[in-house]
Amino acid sequence: GNSDVKIPSQTHEITVEVALASDAARFVADAVESAPEEFKIEAQPIECGSEDKWEAGEAFTSHLLTNPIFAITDKIIVDNITGERTNFNVEIMELSNVGFNRIAKWNADSGFEYTRGDDISDRLAEKWQNKTFRVVSRIGEPYLMEKKPKDGEILTGNDRYEGYSKDLIHEILAETLHVNYEIILEPKNAYGSFDKKTQEWNGLIRFLIDRKADLAICDLTITYERRSAVDFTTPFMTLGISILYSQAPEAETNLFSFLSPFSVDVWIYMAGAYLLVSLLLHILARLAPNDWENPHPCDKSPEELENIWHIKNSCWLTMGSIMTQGSDILPKGYSTRWVCGMWWFFALIMCSSYTANLAAFLTNAAMDDSIKSAEDLSMQNKIKYGTVKDGSTYSFFQHSNESLYQKMWSTMESARPSVFVKDNKVGVDRVKRKTRDYAFFMESSAIEYQLERECTLLQVGGQLDSKGYGIAMPFFSSYRTPVDNAVLKLAESGKLVELKNRWWKLPPDDPHACEKKEDEEEGGSAAELGVSNVGGVFVVLGIGCGMAAFMGMLEFLWNVREVAVEQRMTQSEAFWAELTFALSFWETEKPVKHSRPSSTASGSNPSRASSMLRSAADLFHIELFK
Repeated sequence: GNSDVKIPSQTHEITVEVALASDAARFVADAVESAPEEFKIEAQPIECGSEDKWEAGEAFTSHLLTNPIFAITDKIIVDNITGERTNFNVEIMELSNVGFNRIAKWNADSGFEYTRGDDISDRLAEKWQNKTFRVVSRIGEPYLMEKKPKDGEILTGNDRYEGYSKDLIHEILAETLHVNYEIILEPKNAYGSFDKKTQEWNGLIRFLIDRKADLAICDLTITYERRSAVDFTTPFMTLGISILYSQAPEAETNLFSFLSPFSVDVWIYMAGAYLLVSLLLHILARLAPNDWENPHPCDKSPEELENIWHIKNSCWLTMGSIMTQGSDILPKGYSTRWVCGMWWFFALIMCSSYTANLAAFLTNAAMDDSIKSAEDLSMQNKIKYGTVKDGSTYSFFQHSNESLYQKMWSTMESARPSVFVKDNKVGVDRVKRKTRDYAFFMESSAIEYQLERECTLLQVGGQLDSKGYGIAMPFFSSYRTPVDNAVLKLAESGKLVELKNRWWKLPPDDPHACEKKEDEEEGGSAAELGVSNVGGVFVVLGIGCGMAAFMGMLEFLWNVREVAVEQRMTQSEAFWAELTFALSFWETEKPVKHSRPSSTASGSNPSRASSMLRSAADLFHIELFK
């Protein structure tokens, strides 16, 4: 409004309605006075029911809409098209014991702008210096809890409690408004709901209606129904309804999980196919003339031919194919090439299927097959779901017009045993059961608190709605604005965030704090394989290497026997000669025959010791005998 306009403080002064009516009349009169001469001629009377128009009507209307004036309610400017008044200010006044005080102003461009100063809040708080505010609340982590006294300590008054609500109301009343307060508890620990049968409220709301308390603070959701019974401040915390559920237990690790893509039967069939195809290749190679080759290509008329496709090479080719490594030898006969082609096709399909199934197996292992949203809950009947009875979440489903939530409400209402609980703690305990047959609807802020401390729980899906927690008070409370301003100050200064972190977050070194997994922090969804998952591959590798070493020893001993027979040596002499050369890693050429020792006495101790010493000397290049 115009700063020159005097605010009425006496009943004989004009009201806003009279001022607006006076300005409207003056607006039209001024337009007539300033209109051109052709508008001022005496016009012919026109009946109300007639369709005739004043010839100068449109021109005069245009002149009227473009003729701003200054009046009691400031400058009058109207829209040329709609004729509505624009560019005006509205002052919001508050009646106090000292008269009207301007607390805000509004215009179409900037909206509401609060102008209340600290001095006004201080003046309003002066009359509360000797007043002790009664603040009603309820027990519930982390908002209000009974404080455990130390040894020998006796707690009285507000010191008996601790929590987010206690700290917040202390910051508002004691630190900001400098007034006294006392915390009282709601006997039944109820939030406050309206009973349609008795037409009465209960819980915290009832305390305020009966004026047994001045303020109510806890995780009290601002709802339309409650707002019709009591007043609320600006929300000090925003949140929404979400789903609390238990995490799937970690799958039991299997040392041979790499075998999981195929069943045991498939592995047995593959092993049988490998042996049969290897044997078939060996037989066909002996029958196929093209696989018999001249051992001496320079000799055009050889007396005999040789075939490399003995059983060892046949198994080597099929093994290399199924392992996708190929082979350095290939058949030349039509039949052998055909059987190899069929085996390669078989290997292609089986290897591709194994790779695809292994990827799917790892992906499924990383994914939880449980619910992902409220829609998933509504489409199954194995997992029951509920909420706190008579709470805001309870009312949300009860009065929702959304078909999905109506369906879920009907399911919850008809469930037996009941899925409704008396408070959040009971609901959380029910979710923590190992059966994983219950999901709990609760506020996202409470879920955040639980997830910091309960590592087996998780939040499912997003928020179903958006709402806030506020401080409730009776209607027309004179302290409503100062308390509301205090909440805004705490929000702007970051104090609300600080208080929430104090009671929600646990320090990393706290034994109850849950460690976040790296893949959750990075947003990854790939399964991480540990030794317990792929350890079987290492076991197979170790067994294979052990078998190879055992076979190598058998080959070595068999060769020692043949060398002893061919070179007429004792087996001991042949063994040490072969072993000495095998351990001479720098030697790359092996003699066909070994040099015989000077003494061939059968097993005399000096000769045997001398032979062993000479072998060791050859091994380490030490010249002991000259």
